[in-house]
Amino acid sequence: MSFNFDESIDRRHSDSDKWRKYEGTDVIPLWVADTDFFSPPAVIEALHERVAHGVFGYGLPPQELIDIFIKRMSDLYQWEIKPEWLVFLPSVVSGLNLSLRALTNQEQSSIAPHPIYPQFMKAALFADRDQISAPIKLKGQRWVMDLDCIDNQCSGNEKLLLLCNPHNPGGTVYTREELMEQLTFAQQHELYVCSDEIHCDLILEKGLKHIPFATLNEDAAQRSVTLMAPSKTFNIAGLGASIAIIPNAQLRSRYIQTGAGIVPHVDLLAFVAATAAYQHGQPWLEAQIDYLRANRDLVMERINAMPGLKMMPLEATYLAWIDASALPVDNAHRFFEEAGVGLSPGRDFGNEKFVRLNFGCRRELLEEALTRMDNAIATL
Repeated sequence: MSFNFDESIDRRHSDSDKWRKYEGTDVIPLWVADTDFFSPPAVIEALHERVAHGVFGYGLPPQELIDIFIKRMSDLYQWEIKPEWLVFLPSVVSGLNLSLRALTNQEQSSIAPHPIYPQFMKAALFADRDQISAPIKLKGQRWVMDLDCIDNQCSGNEKLLLLCNPHNPGGTVYTREELMEQLTFAQQHELYVCSDEIHCDLILEKGLKHIPFATLNEDAAQRSVTLMAPSKTFNIAGLGASIAIIPNAQLRSRYIQTGAGIVPHVDLLAFVAATAAYQHGQPWLEAQIDYLRANRDLVMERINAMPGLKMMPLEATYLAWIDASALPVDNAHRFFEEAGVGLSPGRDFGNEKFVRLNFGCRRELLEEALTRMDNAIATL
């Protein structure tokens, strides 16, 4: 079956957060992390069938979804998980926030990479917890977390290490050696670990493979919460269905109790979409990966040819992390927005000298956006 990722889909006048931000303007939105592609046909068909049923009462996680997900973990990572380890959530963001509240108290703090997806920092803020920032630094041409440099900042009051693998922003797929270094740090400082692995299916660099943190060994499994979701993978982020994998029964109990009465149950249609995506969406996903890989290569070539911009090779995700520190403007995000391209400001992630570009869109639109950026720089 072939899939057309070049098809133009009008989201400008829909309920899209991504497109409504610039409604009424000539700005191409390449910011928030959803794609402009039709979701897999199997997902759309399953949703039509469920809606036709016509009754939408309270529901439970489908056994079919549980079985499919467990098999997926076994097939992809040789990770033999048990059904009782799974906690279904409406979003990975709620999973991050639950981790801060369940695994630390107000006198304890967390450690998080920096720059990082903004919700890592917000989760600590919302929970009224201190947070130490572990810098993401270049190692060769890869963005990796430098935990050694924060050893002297640790007071012994830290309780939780937050990870993001693949890393957002930057797209690094951590190697086993790098993950073992993170585990050693967690052991030395007696930390729980929450690993956001929402982009694990979007590996663009051939030859690389995602390794869940919890699969390193039994110690890693027992101190960790792993967050996964089909949302970014299959473009169903608006149908919130995410999964926390928590092997440690005590941690899992605290996690569930912390969210009780506050975190809502997963929507029925989200369960339907997730089940269909995992069961039938693999051919679509493989075609999407090929398309995104070509988009990434185009962005790499064009951005690195623009004076004042630099982008390191991206191993995963559809989110380009662009260094604009050499661009002679006060605010790169505003500069490109005024040129008709809406990017994510690096300030939100912790570095105002960068911008993030979402290339999960049809190639014609991406080429137009890159041309607008190029033309804007040429005027400086």
